[in-house]
Amino acid sequence: MAASYKKLFKLLIDRDMKKKELAEKAGISIATITKMGKDGAVVSSDVLVKICTALECTMDDIVEIIPDSSN
Repeated sequence: MAASYKKLFKLLIDRDMKKKELAEKAGISIATITKMGKDGAVVSSDVLVKICTALECTMDDIVEIIPDSSN
């Protein structure tokens, strides 16, 4: 199983917010957000909590679990 952060990037578009703005508001590096754009990126739950706090949303709003295609 892998995590997809497409929901996060869609939320940023919907809110007209740039990745750099999110990084500053959440107190995380822009490199971390950029990494999240790659398939299968692994980030800590601390990072996800900071993003959710900054965006006032839940984890369900920013991450989706993708089952392995081999199953």
